[in-house]
Amino acid sequence: MPAIRDFVFGPWRAVTVLGVTQIIAWGAIFYPPVLMMPLIAADRGFSFTFAMGGFSAGLLAAGFISPTIGMLIDHHGGHRVMPFGSLAGAVGLVALVYARHPIAYLAVWVLLGVAMAASLYDPAFATLGRIFGARARQPITALTLAGGFASTVSWPATYALIQRVGWENTYLIYAALLACIAAPLHAFALPRMRAEPDIPVPGSVASRPAPLPAKGAVFVLVAAAFASYAFVPSGLSTHLLAIFKRLGIDAGTAVIIGSLFGPSQVAARLCEFIFARNVHPLWIARFAVGMLVAAFVMLWLVGLSTPVAFAFAVMFGIANGLLTIARGAVPLALFGAVGYGRIIGRIAGPALIVTSIAPVVVAFIAERASDRWALATVAVFGAVSLACFMLVRRPL
Repeated sequence: MPAIRDFVFGPWRAVTVLGVTQIIAWGAIFYPPVLMMPLIAADRGFSFTFAMGGFSAGLLAAGFISPTIGMLIDHHGGHRVMPFGSLAGAVGLVALVYARHPIAYLAVWVLLGVAMAASLYDPAFATLGRIFGARARQPITALTLAGGFASTVSWPATYALIQRVGWENTYLIYAALLACIAAPLHAFALPRMRAEPDIPVPGSVASRPAPLPAKGAVFVLVAAAFASYAFVPSGLSTHLLAIFKRLGIDAGTAVIIGSLFGPSQVAARLCEFIFARNVHPLWIARFAVGMLVAAFVMLWLVGLSTPVAFAFAVMFGIANGLLTIARGAVPLALFGAVGYGRIIGRIAGPALIVTSIAPVVVAFIAERASDRWALATVAVFGAVSLACFMLVRRPL
């Protein structure tokens, strides 16, 4: 474990900087749509599905550009790439306030998609991989401990700001945070150093056995597992609170339930950091998705009530918290640190494309069938992800 001074003066400063900027980026761009979209749709005269389609267009753009972002970070470093992500996010949020034409609205979300591809976990993991090389798993876990508070901060803060200043001013406040805090931190506070990618770490999981090539059946299964799982947090994050409200839970309670998601993520990541840091991340991924499938089975067997909704939110948070670590650690453990940014980008691309589809699919099913069918669809994607992770085979 590094000393405290390393989080300020050493390479671990990257974890401190990215911890702050991840909370801002996730809290400003990704999480607010669950509360903003009904308001945007009503104010602009859009259907809810079309409004959510803008968010999906952004995620689709993120999926296509993510491999390029990872490659750029490999070559130039996060300190040169991620500031542009923060600034693009700030410009996009300001433009969203003034985008009244449907085409302009979609174009703004494409810009915000570029911002997400260069601001969220995948570029942060690529940055840590460049700085720490094969030793990046522990910094990745430490980063996700901080980032796990994004939803806990964002949803209550967004709800309170909407009530006080409206959705447009809320987005302007978030734009200011991205431009005035996140972008300067990325540009001036991220470490510039680059690790030797193939330095073996005696006794570490990441160095044993030799890395696999990032191609073939194992790579396809890993990419498919993360892509299938990506449907779950995307579909649920944008609809879960609304589904809970439609199924009889009042708005205030639904927001409280949603706020449990972040602490559950952090608690799971802390347990992984303390008790499971030497467990192969593939087993962490299997356990996490198994937990998620168990949460859906609980909903199916017991039915939705306020206590069940609380339990579901906690189990979902635990699963997502661990899967976020696995998203950075599994590729590192299986495929090594050489070209890690590009590998992360190649895995993130399909996952972000699926993420872009999920909100519209869940909205369509909820509107045309029922909320229960929408939840069942999300559960199927979780089961597919678990099957893919179970099929990955290699000496551990």
